[in-house]
Amino acid sequence: MALPRTLILGGARSGKSTRAEQLLAPYRDALYVATGGTRDGDREWAQRVALHRERRPGSWRTAETCDLVPVLADRADRAPVLIDCLALWLTAVMDECGAWDDAAWTGGAERAVQRRCDELAEAWRLTERQVVAVSNEVGMGVVPATAAGRRFRDTLGRLNMAVADASERVLLVVAGQVLTVKPSAG
Repeated sequence: MALPRTLILGGARSGKSTRAEQLLAPYRDALYVATGGTRDGDREWAQRVALHRERRPGSWRTAETCDLVPVLADRADRAPVLIDCLALWLTAVMDECGAWDDAAWTGGAERAVQRRCDELAEAWRLTERQVVAVSNEVGMGVVPATAAGRRFRDTLGRLNMAVADASERVLLVVAGQVLTVKPSAG
């Protein structure tokens, strides 16, 4: 049985990445797409990345990229894909578009970010690959104190909704416990 398109949401350190890896564990060949980058000089980040790498099966391939549309559109590679994570992808997109700045946001960055989110959601909807994506659920926390923080939260919330809409299954991970938000049919 083919794995449905699955979105896994949760807070920071909730266990969502571990759950995503467990879903794809039966597959010898899987493509792990890491969207977080290296963050040179950040030792704590490097430790997180190392822990993720150690958990993954040695037979899995890793791609460190935020260019997700071609990965989802690739019909030649039949390996399942795990994207970790959409929040880090959005951070990179907002960086590229200069969307953290209020004047840039109203001056065109908002449209550019939305276009990229729409392209990703459409590629997710159209993919023929088995895919699991991890994303942060940011709508249940404290309201960010800055306009840029609220902009990120709101944009990620809309992206999560679009991807969830195009997914057969949506899971929420809270304290390592998995709750089914949208069950897969069949």
